[in-house]
Amino acid sequence: MKINKEGLSTILISVIFTALFASVLFYFSGIRIWTVALSAIPFFLSVFLITFFREPKRRPSGDSHSITAPADGKIVIIEEVEENEYFHEKRLQVSVFMSFFNVHINWVPLTGKISFFKYHPGNYLAAWHPKSSTKNERTTVVIKNEDGTEVLCRQIAGLFARRVVCYAEFDKNMKAGEKLGFIKFGSRADLFLPLGTKVNVKIGDYVTGAETIVAELERKNEK
Repeated sequence: MKINKEGLSTILISVIFTALFASVLFYFSGIRIWTVALSAIPFFLSVFLITFFREPKRRPSGDSHSITAPADGKIVIIEEVEENEYFHEKRLQVSVFMSFFNVHINWVPLTGKISFFKYHPGNYLAAWHPKSSTKNERTTVVIKNEDGTEVLCRQIAGLFARRVVCYAEFDKNMKAGEKLGFIKFGSRADLFLPLGTKVNVKIGDYVTGAETIVAELERKNEK
């Protein structure tokens, strides 16, 4: 199982702490039922961290018109909203909530060029909170496809998430399914699409990052 580079230091610290904790405990108290049970707590925490930072293989299914899920998780929002950071007009918002047990890698949802990128420090409201999209620590990435259509993808830190990592760079060409970044410990990813975009998912659906096609853009050259 491959581990994402963002988790290597965290896992190493956890493993070292687990080993030291168990060694000290057994040295002073011996191997007893209660010492084994107590030492199992940091051990299972290390196992959880290893699974949390796992990096599964994916078969990207998106392109410059088929928008894939930017993260693993559950669709929690599909609605028209006013997007006031970049578009300053109404857009269709589709949001994916990531629980503790989801893979927390984020993937580029659309093939195109990065036309806008910005990191925002902020609060750590629960990821399902309506204001988390504009109040929490987050990064905003806008991708322009070959037709000139732009899609905004926002990585949002959650209640326990304390670090948002993004690999996007302004004017960089990226393909759907490339790694966009990583959010540590429970968070959300938002998509802001043109009004009228065909959406293939509904609230409550579980999606797989880089593979589930959540929406399809109109192909302008086919008009």
